[in-house]
Amino acid sequence: MKTDRLRTINTPRRVEVELGVAGLPVMVERRAVESVGEIWRIDDEWWREPIHRRYVEVILEGGKHVVLFEDLMTGEWWVQKP
Repeated sequence: MKTDRLRTINTPRRVEVELGVAGLPVMVERRAVESVGEIWRIDDEWWREPIHRRYVEVILEGGKHVVLFEDLMTGEWWVQKP
């Protein structure tokens, strides 16, 4: 078994998100958001390359659970947990 190759696990993937009037996701990749769960923010690594993210747990139509985050420095949205 080869062990000389690293494999990244749970790498974020950029997604298209449509926001509602409250600033929360209502559509993700053209799929409706059925409900929004927890929302939290992470501000970290100010001494190197700063990370400022807002995480949002959502349930998409059909029941799929995903964790999204908005990069607050760029405004881009990413899916963390497919």
